Amino acid sequence: MHPRSSERKTVSPKNPVEPTPLAIAAVILANAALAFGPWFVRLADVGPVSSAFWRIALAAPLLAGAALATGWRPSRNTGAGGLSGVLWAMIAVGGVCFAADLASWHLGILRTTLANATLFGNCAILMFPIYGFLAARSWPTRIQGIALLLATVGAALLMGRSYQLDPRNLAGDMLCLLAGVLYTGYFILMARARATLPPVPALALSTLASILPLLLFALLLGETMWPTHWGPLVGLALVSQVIGQGLMIFALGKLPPLVVGLALLVQPVVGATIGWTVYGEKLGLPDLFGASLVAVALVLVSRRARD
Repeated sequence: MHPRSSERKTVSPKNPVEPTPLAIAAVILANAALAFGPWFVRLADVGPVSSAFWRIALAAPLLAGAALATGWRPSRNTGAGGLSGVLWAMIAVGGVCFAADLASWHLGILRTTLANATLFGNCAILMFPIYGFLAARSWPTRIQGIALLLATVGAALLMGRSYQLDPRNLAGDMLCLLAGVLYTGYFILMARARATLPPVPALALSTLASILPLLLFALLLGETMWPTHWGPLVGLALVSQVIGQGLMIFALGKLPPLVVGLALLVQPVVGATIGWTVYGEKLGLPDLFGASLVAVALVLVSRRARD
């Protein structure tokens, strides 16, 4: 008898990325910062797409200066940090995807509940990990499958009490769902760009590529562009774009898509806490249990799978 091959369908990615404590902390802090975005959008006294434009426009000089301060300079060489024609195109398309994501999401935030906006706007929770498994041509391991199941149940519990398929919210729900799809495309493009570029230059370039599309979107919608109070917009730029997206882009180069996708569930947890603190939206037992399941899922995928 010939020995039976031990090859199995559940395999590791071709170039596995092992989560590190620093990367895990970065992606959790990134999502905590990004969860403040809807609150800042509602506080702003400009149109929703205009607030997205100011988020990008105010953050761009800071990010460009930070990229140059690291010693990075744009070049055509193909080495580390170099910008080939394909990479330029990837970043440009990523910037447009991010601009369209923000425009769609900010419009949806004002047309549906915050719970629905967070749920649909982060549908990358499932889509980005699925892309990761397809790109690696592998099935999830048992631990990864359990983590996905726990995260799905946790997300359902987090949104269960306030989730509404109300006809009045349908337009906002669809806009936020579109934003989630565009956000997934942005993740995929920026994860590939991060294979060559350091995090700060990658974020700076994609941010610069988002400015003009958002300005055009806001002008076409005829929105109020110039704010009376700059506080919410400055907060949106610093907390959501500089800190939130900065840490997210760093994590994209250090973590597998499954971990990044599941970490997006931190946003509903923090968002619910903001709603409780600012608007008196009390957390119930299902919310707390759902948050616990999300935490367990993140712990599971942050460990090296042994099966």
